[in-house]
Amino acid sequence: MNEQKNLIMTVILAGLILFGFYYFYEKPKIDSAVRAQATAIHTPTAQVISQSAPVTLDRAAALKTEPRLSVEAPSVHGSICLKGGIIDDITLKHYHEKIDPSSAEIKILSPEKSADTYRILFAWHAHDPQTLTPNADTLWKVKSGDILTPDTPVTIYWENGHGLAFERTFKIDEKYLFTINHKVINKTDRSFQLTPYSNIERKGTPEIADFFILHEGPIGVFNGKLEELSYKKLREKHHMEMPSQGGWIGITDKYWLTALIPSSHQQFVGHFKTINTNQKDVYTAELVYAPVEVQAQQTVEVSEHAFTGVKQVNVLDAYAAAYNIPRFDLAIDFGWFYFLTKPIFSFLNLLHNWLGNFGLSILLLTVLIKLILFPLANKSYRSMAKMKQLQPELAKLKERYGDDRVKMNEAMMELYRKFQINPLAGCLPMVMQIPVFFALYKVLFVTIEMRHAPFFGWIQDLSAPDPTTVFNLFGLIPWDPPSYLMFGLWPIIMGLTMFVQQKLNPQPTDAVQAKVFMFMPIFFTIILARFSAGLVIYWAWNNLLSMGQQVLIMRMEAKNPNKLAVNSNRVKPKWKK
Repeated sequence: MNEQKNLIMTVILAGLILFGFYYFYEKPKIDSAVRAQATAIHTPTAQVISQSAPVTLDRAAALKTEPRLSVEAPSVHGSICLKGGIIDDITLKHYHEKIDPSSAEIKILSPEKSADTYRILFAWHAHDPQTLTPNADTLWKVKSGDILTPDTPVTIYWENGHGLAFERTFKIDEKYLFTINHKVINKTDRSFQLTPYSNIERKGTPEIADFFILHEGPIGVFNGKLEELSYKKLREKHHMEMPSQGGWIGITDKYWLTALIPSSHQQFVGHFKTINTNQKDVYTAELVYAPVEVQAQQTVEVSEHAFTGVKQVNVLDAYAAAYNIPRFDLAIDFGWFYFLTKPIFSFLNLLHNWLGNFGLSILLLTVLIKLILFPLANKSYRSMAKMKQLQPELAKLKERYGDDRVKMNEAMMELYRKFQINPLAGCLPMVMQIPVFFALYKVLFVTIEMRHAPFFGWIQDLSAPDPTTVFNLFGLIPWDPPSYLMFGLWPIIMGLTMFVQQKLNPQPTDAVQAKVFMFMPIFFTIILARFSAGLVIYWAWNNLLSMGQQVLIMRMEAKNPNKLAVNSNRVKPKWKK
């Protein structure tokens, strides 16, 4: 019994520590991020980063400072800056900052001189320093095309005045993938050695959730291995270099990704860098190819892809298959339970295609999980039913032995052996549910498909906490309580189901343990109140299903003519001798 009590107290203490860590450390960071969202090859990065004066304009004004080519596709719109031939203006058509579809669209890339510059640059480095090559300040001219669409590519060109001509052709698909073809035309009688490279440049450290289960920042796959680097870690290291054959490199946010993808199996060197210019950190994810020899009167071409858009699982998987991009789905932080998290998401998505509602998909998934665990749960509930029948005898043991824990434990074990009861069997269904719980939590937290996904009634975003609270009578009183008083209806339903479920279980004979168990529903209600509504709905529904199964088992046991008998004439454990 002492071991049991110590275990319970340890679990509660660990829960309190996790709650304190979340509530006083992680939650303020998350709230801050949400508020911010609502309102060996030479790598010439320094050549690409503009050295212009630190002039900050609003985004609309910054877009007007340079000539541009428009981008118009089914999923995105924006423009390409002809100064530098840079992709620096991309806005998502179907994603908004708030649930309200009239709210501002999500802007991913932003131009130079705006508050948060974020752009994709392409360039060539000449091994002969006397050879002029295009960089971030080069003014390109339009050769063909007026607007970039999936049906109409655009080509820009620039000549260095010494016999070298450069062309850059942009294509875009129906989603978020650019294909960029770089061409060098040598009109001279000599050869040139050039190194093509491209990079993603982000000025300023963005507001992030800074949550330990979510990666935001530099990311890439090199030689089949995922590399993730936080902004803080990159500032400490300043530079990381990773040669690779095939892979990709980029910078990720929670839901959005900007990445550079070389042609399949192409060799490159990936670089993560940071410098501080004009008192602002500049982060660079760079892709440098092997040098190419451009012979006299010849043309050399290099192709690559750039992704800038939404981290939709099906979209990333489709690109990975079509362009042989290794482990591209790992741009979504599925975490340690990847082997469980992604299948759960895929199955939820399949159910959603059938039911049309992710909330209903979660409910049906819970039923299916219960069916899979049905034999194990039945065994557990039968054991608990027997233990509940033993409650009078356990009470007599407590009365007989009082504080003599050793003798009382011996008598209890003898009683359990007599009736073939495993006192830990009741924990098995909960233990089996823990990986599913964390995997579902990950799915709700990191997948864009769950963002702003409605259920029914007041739940319009399964990835966000229940927006109601008991402290304004669930909206009847015109008052917006502070965040720490947000205890919505679904968390309360979950707490009530947990309370009723506890009443169905055998009650602890120890008074302290009984009080602790009585407190657990309140404790979990407080903890889960700020979790995703979808997770709370799953937990409450799972409790209801467990209660129904448990009541059914208990009734079957009560009707069994060979049920457990606990009267003193038939049960004579050692302690009665």
